[in-house]
Amino acid sequence: QVQLVESGGGLVQAGGSLRLSCAASGSFFSIGVMAWYRQAPGKQREMAAYITSGGSSMYADSVKDRFTISRDNDKNTTYLQMNGLKPEDTAVYYCNAAVTRYSGKYYYAETSWGQGTQVTVSS
Repeated sequence: QVQLVESGGGLVQAGGSLRLSCAASGSFFSIGVMAWYRQAPGKQREMAAYITSGGSSMYADSVKDRFTISRDNDKNTTYLQMNGLKPEDTAVYYCNAAVTRYSGKYYYAETSWGQGTQVTVSS
C-alpha cells in the first residue's frame, strides 16, 4: 500500500502564494514521476505540473512561470510552489505518483493518488 498525503492548501487572495507538499509513504521500491493535478468545480481533472526522479519538469501553459514543482527524493516528497495565484487557480489539487513495487517475486508499476487539498483564490 502506498499513501500520498498532501498539505498546504487554503484560502488566499489573488496575487498571493501557497506551497503544497505531498509526502509518499508505505511499501514501494522506488518513485518515478510525481505530478500535481487539479480539478475545478464542474471541470475535468487536469495536470498542472510533473517532475521526474531526475528533476526534469513540465508545466501546463496555464501555470507556467507562476508555479514551480520540486522534489526531495530522500524524503519521498514533492512540492508545488504557487505564486501569482489567480481566481481561476481555485481547485482541489491532487498529488500523483508513479511507483514501482515489489511483490516478492517481481517488480510492477502502480499509480497512486492523494486525497486532495483545496486551494481557493479570492478576487
